[in-house]
Amino acid sequence: MKLRKSIISTETSIGTSDGTLPEHLKSEADTDFGQDFEANDDAKETREFVCSEAQHGLRVDNALVQLVSEFSRSYLKQLIEQGSARLNGQTVVKVASKVKVGDLLAIDLQATPQSQAFKPEKVDFEVIFEDEHLLVINKPVGLVVHPAPGNWSGTLLNGLLERDEKAVLLPRAGIVHRLDKDTSGLMVVARTRQVMDALVEKIAAREVNRLYLALGNRTWTGPKERDVNESIGRDPRNRLRMAVVALDKTAGKTAKTSLKLLQNCEQGCLVLCRLHTGRTHQIRVHMAHIGHPLVADSVYGGAQAAGMLRQALHAEQLAFEHPATGQSMHFVATLPLDFKQALTHWGLSYNGLSTK
Repeated sequence: MKLRKSIISTETSIGTSDGTLPEHLKSEADTDFGQDFEANDDAKETREFVCSEAQHGLRVDNALVQLVSEFSRSYLKQLIEQGSARLNGQTVVKVASKVKVGDLLAIDLQATPQSQAFKPEKVDFEVIFEDEHLLVINKPVGLVVHPAPGNWSGTLLNGLLERDEKAVLLPRAGIVHRLDKDTSGLMVVARTRQVMDALVEKIAAREVNRLYLALGNRTWTGPKERDVNESIGRDPRNRLRMAVVALDKTAGKTAKTSLKLLQNCEQGCLVLCRLHTGRTHQIRVHMAHIGHPLVADSVYGGAQAAGMLRQALHAEQLAFEHPATGQSMHFVATLPLDFKQALTHWGLSYNGLSTK
């Protein structure tokens, strides 16, 4: 299959303005291109970009990560190092070369499963708020947020591309934060680049309040409220999971979760979790660290109980100031059926009032 050539201008911060899907995102081909960088030119695609202020001063590889977001940084770096990138018509010889506003940046791409994953697909998810600037969705259990190995299709990103053709103009289709596949609940998604940048800044500044409900194994003991200030990094003994780490010994990032016991029973506890940072698997890691791994979270030692077949975590509340209108926004997502049934099984009840 010969891939179509696409040239996308990024002279404005959001790229093309006509709302049409670029040709390279319309392909439905089911072809295994693999990672063969020596394939013939018929299996390659050239893309050219006019660098905007968003890329000014960035290294070539960092600029391309922004401009060609369906490919990984490591893959793009390999392409640059093998001579597949050009800056103002000249082959780039150093990954660290800087780009400026108005520079013409070109890259010859070898199609991969990642690139084919960025296509519109019909995906079911509940939208509980929508305006011209953003969406708030209630993500169901089992929905993967972003394409990744093992889940190259049927993700929230694919559904966003199908739902709004302008989503293709945004990195990650406007997704600014993620939930694990088996975590249910609220997410905010941007619909414009300006709002996306503003939401990212708000999350970094801890101005987006996120409250989760967690069902933990074992009866809660000690103070009903506690802060867990423990850094999180890749588990040095198992690279497929995260762990609490000492930053002087292992790479990681600071992480803080505030926990509040809502109800207790002999089998476990219902806990309200407030995120202050947004590290991978943060609540799951912190709950396991204090001896209450989430029910059915086998990755972090949580036993199945109360009929739960997935980690018992639900993003119940989301609050932030609207980036465009300044309005205070507050959303609540009711508990999914399996979570409600688990509470009933343990003789617990929840009406949401205790989170106010």
